[in-house]
Amino acid sequence: MRDDPTFVEQVQRDLQDVRWLGPEEIRSRGRRRSRRRIVVAAVVLAVAGGSAVAVAAPRTSPPDVQPVASASPTRHEIPLDALLQPADLPQQVDVQLSESGLGEPVLLDRMLSYCRTSQGQPEGWQMSILSRSQTFVPKRAAPILTQSDGLVTQDLFRLAPETARHLFASLDDLVAPCAQWLSVGPILTAGGTRRGEALHRWSVVRRAFAGDDAAILRDSLTATRDLETGQPLADAPSPILLAVVRVGDTVSVLRLGYDGTEAELVQLAVVAAARMCAAANPQC
Repeated sequence: MRDDPTFVEQVQRDLQDVRWLGPEEIRSRGRRRSRRRIVVAAVVLAVAGGSAVAVAAPRTSPPDVQPVASASPTRHEIPLDALLQPADLPQQVDVQLSESGLGEPVLLDRMLSYCRTSQGQPEGWQMSILSRSQTFVPKRAAPILTQSDGLVTQDLFRLAPETARHLFASLDDLVAPCAQWLSVGPILTAGGTRRGEALHRWSVVRRAFAGDDAAILRDSLTATRDLETGQPLADAPSPILLAVVRVGDTVSVLRLGYDGTEAELVQLAVVAAARMCAAANPQC
């Protein structure tokens, strides 16, 4: 015979010594515990006083909480009404060319880009998330269009908010290498291709006139000079002007035709900023 009891046998022996409560005693103890909980709850309410705060017994499910409505839902797409409209322009237009893109660089000016890269500098363009571009062509435009036929060109970008702000903070550094830049290259003339040069002077000439940020960039350039004869190949052109406007996380780049003035560009930028409210985060 074994001397050591098994685990099951030991449990059975221990249970023989347990005194089980009768039904009436179980109900009595339950009533006493309920009364104690009521007294504790009354004490908590008395301590809370006029604050109307009470501690309740745990619930099996959390109380319903009404979600706090967002003050302004985030917008992602760029709607068409965020762009300039034909009625915003000083003259009638016949043709409106448009396109959209993803992850496009915020290209301010191709000549400015070439100026930087020709000196070993990076282009310096910020990257967008979404973009829309459009060009308005005047009524009764020629069948074959050139760059000068465009009345207004607008590029509208959505950027990460910090990227949009950094674009304006870095404008002076962006144009600094091109403040005095001598461009040399082939020039197409009526008599054939000649080699010429012109001096470009890029600068930020105006700020804070529209939206959350705004600036006018200007390239004042001299007449192109023939490198062989030293004579000018044409009259000095009008300055190149472009406006950059920010509203929230959206940035618009505006260019006028060659005969556009700075005053006209500023006025158009103010109108563009008001239109951009339809797309900007946060809302205007």
